[in-house]
Amino acid sequence: MKSVIKGDFYFPGEVIKDVKSKDKQTIIGPGLRRNEDDPNTLVVSLAGILHHKPPNTFWIEGNRNRYIPKRGDLVVGVVVKKSTDQLKVDIGSAETASLSMLAFEGATKKQKPDVQVGDAVYAKVLNARKEMEPELVCIDAYYKAGRLGVLSNDGFLMNISLKLVHSLLNIENPLLRILGKKFPYEVAVGVNGKVWIRANRSRDVLIVCQAFRAAEHQNDKSIVELCRQYL
Repeated sequence: MKSVIKGDFYFPGEVIKDVKSKDKQTIIGPGLRRNEDDPNTLVVSLAGILHHKPPNTFWIEGNRNRYIPKRGDLVVGVVVKKSTDQLKVDIGSAETASLSMLAFEGATKKQKPDVQVGDAVYAKVLNARKEMEPELVCIDAYYKAGRLGVLSNDGFLMNISLKLVHSLLNIENPLLRILGKKFPYEVAVGVNGKVWIRANRSRDVLIVCQAFRAAEHQNDKSIVELCRQYL
């Protein structure tokens, strides 16, 4: 059992003790799970480096490339098969995910969304169990789409590392904001490592892609310099 030390490398099965969080509420991300035997400790499920975002968020960053679905994750996927009532979506996990044709805002048995094989969708993981394929939805708890749904075919889909995904989703990361100050663009970042990008010019899309590739192994300060270089 090891005490919490940010930046330490952990192996699966190790127990992390002395987890101190604000109001005793701990938010855990990929690579960690709660210890049922001791609520004040966490169990490591993925080999990697421990990260902590104050005041109470912990996660493990490893070098895995295979996405492991988790309930509540927002993902970008590609429709690979279509039947009357069901879609099969590639989200980069071991198995394709299922997406009901009724899991879209306003969808009914008589009026279903126009989704075709090859379309990209932005969806939420509803269920993710080991013995079952992941289940997706494109609506929230109030049956509204919000940002979810079919993504325009005008966009460009690219794959990035899971490590970079978590960096981009960190509110302190300046990359998306800096790019947005230079030219308008839209982006949907899936925690599964798939990113959809759309801009007014092909050149702008290329710049975003190059910035993502260059940011793979950079810290926030280096990212700012990279943005200046590409823009």
